[in-house]
Formats: sequence, structure tokens, C-alpha cells
Amino acid sequence: MKFYEFGEQEHPVILLLPGTCCHWKANFEGVIPLLSEYFHVVCVSYDGFDETEKTEFSDMLAETEKIEAYIRGNFSGHICAAYGCSLGGSFVGLLIQRKKVRIDHGILGSSDLDQSGVLAAKLQAAIVSPILAGMFKKGKIPGFMKKRLAEKPEEEQAYYKKMLDMFGVGSTRMAFVTKKSIKHQFYSDLVTPLENGISVPGTSVHCFFAAKMGEKYPERYRQHFANPDIRRHELQHEELLMRYPKEWVQEVLDCCGMRMRG
Repeated sequence: MKFYEFGEQEHPVILLLPGTCCHWKANFEGVIPLLSEYFHVVCVSYDGFDETEKTEFSDMLAETEKIEAYIRGNFSGHICAAYGCSLGGSFVGLLIQRKKVRIDHGILGSSDLDQSGVLAAKLQAAIVSPILAGMFKKGKIPGFMKKRLAEKPEEEQAYYKKMLDMFGVGSTRMAFVTKKSIKHQFYSDLVTPLENGISVPGTSVHCFFAAKMGEKYPERYRQHFANPDIRRHELQHEELLMRYPKEWVQEVLDCCGMRMRG
């Protein structure tokens, strides 16, 4: 696992946690310059998903422990905020519920928080991992996906192009990622339980709800967190982050009680 830091040391610390099988830079490069004006930004690069290491992703809890150790070792165990993109939101939930570090503001970005039994998770991981591994190796989506994408309205095509960029597809940047790492990450996220009614004094939880994902998610956020601040956007999964970086930064600042300058 690697940690990439940006911005002034004296600024409040924000931790950025990538989504499923995403490269940290592809995930957050559009917002790091803006965010660094206000925060000391720390981007997590998971085991198995950093080209500078020869590692494999093992499971969510092992990765969480490494993140906790970094926060304790570098920031005295206390940070201002943690933003989790999609799967990264599961890490935010785990960091809060374990109470090994202090986080003032936990922010979940379009996280689905899906959980399932072992057999169902194994089946889903077995289906998804070879498809994603093939996309990473070739740097492009399969023909059947390309055909379906071409049939969608232009606005939707623009969104999905941004989504593929976030995955690092469009180049062979992610060719180093193994099918094993993909499978372990996908499976582990589904079977690692997140508690219900998580409440930690001094920690507020904010959920960026992408309404086009479906109306079941606000209830899921309320299930796992006590009194979450649910921020509704009439957008698709992580579209605010990918397509509207300035607005995304403003929302993050607002969650932390800060204002955008200028």
C-alpha cells in the first residue's frame, strides 16, 4: 500500500479512498489541485493497485489496518475527513466503526454498501474478475460493451467515458493488476460486515446520494449510520466527482464546515 500526499502540511488532513479496482490518480486527479488549496490531501493506493509495488490485495480488514497505522503514525491518529469513492465508502465505514483512529467527517461518495453471503459473493467475484482483468490488460472494453455504449444517448456516453477513465481503461495503465487482486477486493467488500447504527461521538457522516442509482440507498445509509447527512444529487454513480469537480469540492468543504474562496 502506498500513500500520496499533496498540499500544505498545516492544512486539515483529508484522506481519499479510491473505488473498486480504481487507480488512485485516475480516481482523484481531477480534484486534487482544487482540494489541496484547503486540505493536506492523502490519497490511498491499495495493495495490488499501485504500479510501483508488487503486492496483491488480500482483504478489506487487512487494508483498513494499514490505513489506521498510517494515520496513527503520521497524523497522531486524528484527521479532519475521509472521502470514500464507491467501495472507498466501505473503508470509511470500517474506519469509523472500529474506532482505532479519529475522523471528524466521514464522507461516502455514491457508495452502494452492498453485502451478500459467501457463495453469492464468490460467484459475483468469479464473474467480474476476468472481465475487469481483460479490460485492464487490453486497455479497452469488450466489443459487446462498446456496442451497448454506442447505443446510449450522447450525454450518457460522456458519463460512461468518465467512468471508464476512473477505472484507468482507455490505456494499459492498469495492465499490472492481477485477476487475484480484483477477485479478492470484489469478494472481500461483499462479505466484510458493516455494523448498523454506527455512531461515534465527534464524528459526522455525510453521504453523497446519486439519485439515479435508485431510491433504496438513503434507507441503507440510515441503516448503517445514525443520523447521516444525506446529500441528494440528481446524478449517476459518482458523476459529481467525475464531471463537476468544483461542485464536488464545494460539497466536501461544506461537509467540513469550510467555504470555497473566491
